[in-house]
Amino acid sequence: MEITVDPEVEQLIKDAGCDYRVCTACLGPALVPTSVKGPKDTDVQIPIGNNVLYISRYVARYISKVTIDMVYDDDEIDACPAFPNRYHGYQ
Repeated sequence: MEITVDPEVEQLIKDAGCDYRVCTACLGPALVPTSVKGPKDTDVQIPIGNNVLYISRYVARYISKVTIDMVYDDDEIDACPAFPNRYHGYQ
């Protein structure tokens, strides 16, 4: 199965200059920097410029496209227990 990446997501990753990962989170698939949720050896890897987009093997089964609406903002990251290093509970 091929997973495509929207141009907006490609640009986000290039502008940020860091790797990103699509993983399972509270509101569905979450697109976050790998500093928030690190990659795993089993992830699908898609090169984006000088960086890599990692996609959880579990999420990869159910998506065909990575879209900009998968981006989690800081408030969503902080409120989701899927990101234990940042979880502060619901506010």
